[in-house]
Amino acid sequence: MRNRFLRILATVSMLIPVLCAQGRRPGGQAPAAAASTSDSAAKPAAGAEQFPAPPAVETTSKTKHEITVNGKKIPYTATAGTLVLKKDDGKPWANIFYVAYTRDDVTDATKRPLTFTFNGGPGSSSVWLHMGALGPKRVAMGPDGEQPAPPYHLVDNEDTALAFTDLVFIDPVTTGFSREAPGENPAQFHSFDGDLESVGEFIRLWTTRSQRWDSPKFLAGESYGTTRASALSQYLLQHHGIYLNGITLISSVLNFATILFAPGNDLPYILYLPSYTATAWYHKKLPKDLGDLEKALGESRRFASNEYTVALMKGDKLTAAERTTVARQLARLTGLSEEFVDEANLRISISRFTKELMRKERRTVGRYDSRLEGVDFDAAGENPDYDPSYASVQGAYTAAFNEYLSQELKYESDLPYEILTGKVRPWSYKRFENQYVNTAEMMREAMSQEPNLRVLIANGYYDLATPFFATEYTVNHLGLDPSLSGHISLTYCGAGHMLYTKKSCLDGLSKSMTDFYQQAVGTP
Repeated sequence: MRNRFLRILATVSMLIPVLCAQGRRPGGQAPAAAASTSDSAAKPAAGAEQFPAPPAVETTSKTKHEITVNGKKIPYTATAGTLVLKKDDGKPWANIFYVAYTRDDVTDATKRPLTFTFNGGPGSSSVWLHMGALGPKRVAMGPDGEQPAPPYHLVDNEDTALAFTDLVFIDPVTTGFSREAPGENPAQFHSFDGDLESVGEFIRLWTTRSQRWDSPKFLAGESYGTTRASALSQYLLQHHGIYLNGITLISSVLNFATILFAPGNDLPYILYLPSYTATAWYHKKLPKDLGDLEKALGESRRFASNEYTVALMKGDKLTAAERTTVARQLARLTGLSEEFVDEANLRISISRFTKELMRKERRTVGRYDSRLEGVDFDAAGENPDYDPSYASVQGAYTAAFNEYLSQELKYESDLPYEILTGKVRPWSYKRFENQYVNTAEMMREAMSQEPNLRVLIANGYYDLATPFFATEYTVNHLGLDPSLSGHISLTYCGAGHMLYTKKSCLDGLSKSMTDFYQQAVGTP
């Protein structure tokens, strides 16, 4: 029973390189099936009494900088600070930390796109997209995303999105330096709806204070940040009259039924298969006749969509001959033994796959980036001890960002910067009680009401947290009017969840986003 619980918990907690780092965290809950969740605003989060909120005071540090992109100098202002959100009666509600980058040589802000961006978790600051993909500085990694040796350092990001949009990186309450106001229960922000309300209010207030209502507006999110972004597209429209031009979703999960391995839900086993195939191909565990990656993925997609789906639909009615045929093909496409596949009842969960693929070599593979290998204490165990792909980035991003805050942004605070935190647990999905979390319908509604809204979705082939085939499934089941189907575009790269850690994938993301913004609003 305990092993089964841990496998489910490990799967659910993989939504971003944040709370899902080790695959096991005390007090975690399954976000996809919200039947057992309660209203987290009903009682204070654990430890709230021992760590009272700091005073809700707005602070600002503005610094001037310059970066050269494609041979052109871009002067910009970086603003690091906090914005106090207030209730209708004027009392402080929350203190939100943000870092904004605005280009200085823009003469007409109404033509300059504005992008609000965040990561997910839940429980993550925006440090990953900030210092890995979109900001003017990035953490120096190896060209393929290899873990650097400490001490860590930053380099200019020539792929920065600042070349075509102003940027506002948001840390939701309890992450980064963001905190609830004194006297407020932090648990009210630790829920699907509380998060939407607070982040949505920050976007409204920042837009008003900065006089940017006439600017083209975009969102960019990663992992649970894509869950938030897709839901915000509807929330902002309905509650604040903010219509978006575009949304960039990096390593997305909108329908949690596609990623939760649970009894009675066979969908994830089907949708993870092509990612397993990509991983096995990378580690040279596939038969040579499957050819290159694209050929192997093509066969895996076809099998998953046809024979494998039919087999799982039959359940216990599958004949012995059919079972043998399916097990043989699954073994061929996953690099696992036919015996192991059969013993797993033709259903391979992520924790079993990452542990089993390279068991003979006494190695595991990463969840966020399955190209990376880890070493466990017990090679005979069922679950990996840790995720080597999270370990490869945690120290580098933590140290580099804390140094950047004080040395370049000149922002000082004695608070710990919560890059990832378990203090948001438990996270309430009360709206989705007795059903799976699914924000795809919210995005469909927003796209229908704002027919100019476009969506770009970036996927990593080696991402075992939010698999690309699950994203394809979600997009194919949006139910969009045919006239809007061309407003969603998908890109792919040979990297993991944080696909931008691989330099060529970062270059590709920048190019895709540049084209995407031009399509949405014209050349900035």
